[in-house]
Amino acid sequence: MPASAPLHVLTLSTLFPSGPQPNFGIFVERQTRALAARAGVEVTVIAPIGLPPFPLRLAPHYARRRALPVREERNGLTVHRPRFPVIPGTGGRWTAALMARAIAPLVRRLHAERPFDVIDASFFFPDGPVAMRLSALLGVPYSVKARGADIHHWGTAPATRTAVREAGQRAAGMLAVSGAMRESMIALDMPGERIRVHYTGVDLDRFTPGDRTAAKAARGLAGFTIACVGALIPRKGQALVIDALHALPDATLLLIGEGPDKAALMAQVQRHGLAGRVRFLGSVPHGELPGWLAASDAMCLPSASEGLANAWVEALASGTPIVISDVGGARELLDSPAAGRIVERTPQAIAAALSELRANPPAAQAVRAPALRFTWDANGEALEAHLRACATRPG
Repeated sequence: MPASAPLHVLTLSTLFPSGPQPNFGIFVERQTRALAARAGVEVTVIAPIGLPPFPLRLAPHYARRRALPVREERNGLTVHRPRFPVIPGTGGRWTAALMARAIAPLVRRLHAERPFDVIDASFFFPDGPVAMRLSALLGVPYSVKARGADIHHWGTAPATRTAVREAGQRAAGMLAVSGAMRESMIALDMPGERIRVHYTGVDLDRFTPGDRTAAKAARGLAGFTIACVGALIPRKGQALVIDALHALPDATLLLIGEGPDKAALMAQVQRHGLAGRVRFLGSVPHGELPGWLAASDAMCLPSASEGLANAWVEALASGTPIVISDVGGARELLDSPAAGRIVERTPQAIAAALSELRANPPAAQAVRAPALRFTWDANGEALEAHLRACATRPG
């Protein structure tokens, strides 16, 4: 498709921010906004909401989902939130089929009003298999982006792996958040010639080095401070960082995020007498995150798997060195010792790397340098070029 021709994109994402959950899929929204800002590009967002059958859907746990509007204007984007049924305890086996059937009438109507040129699925599961079905329904090509667990978990889980692989094999094009993720996709028999590495973006004006002493004082912090930004789930490795505190006298750990592992982590902190040195900050609004990173001397995230974590890039942009495990795009990002350390997933290795950074703190601008190529303008430009190519190459 010529670069000057209008391009109408259907963005399909099961992770998309809302009023009650402003951080939920925030990077998908930011990427979509970068695409929509391109001249000649129009984007319609469908962010389906999964709810269990009646009467389970009436449980308080689902109240926020039920209350979301079915259509809203959000940050310049039109977002549709159709509901679809989910069946608990099936490992996602029926999720894609149920979602596709539920949202098909809306998609058909929108396509009749203003035809889509391409479908942009934000994740490989369940978005990818749903996009595959919608593509067949409308006769419109589709692309899918791989970000991490959608390949590492859903791409290998017995109930979903076939659907994930088929979605990749039939796609007109695919995106991977890192070169390492691309290799993981190829290992699942997805055609490498159709996979483009598509790095995330970061707002370099908001995530920027500042006066660390003043940032700490404003947040009641003092001494060596470590941030750990990520969902509180075992895969992210917060328990390893807590254990590493024993070898880091007087250091403070900030756990930024929510998740099902919170109770176990709090119990671990109490058991080891670290209550005064670990702060559970919960789900910090994204607009407040730059301040917490600017106040931290290091950001540590020893994940068992990642694509290329946005938290890595945001920390570097803030002048905060990172200590991370050798997963995903870690080696694509960390290209200098000043930016941080890649370590084994053990408390001893984590503590040693943090101790090095504590003894010899790198210059903030040297830490920031690897993040400078991760802009949302570059992200949006690359996404537009990819989707235009997909629009003329049916899967």
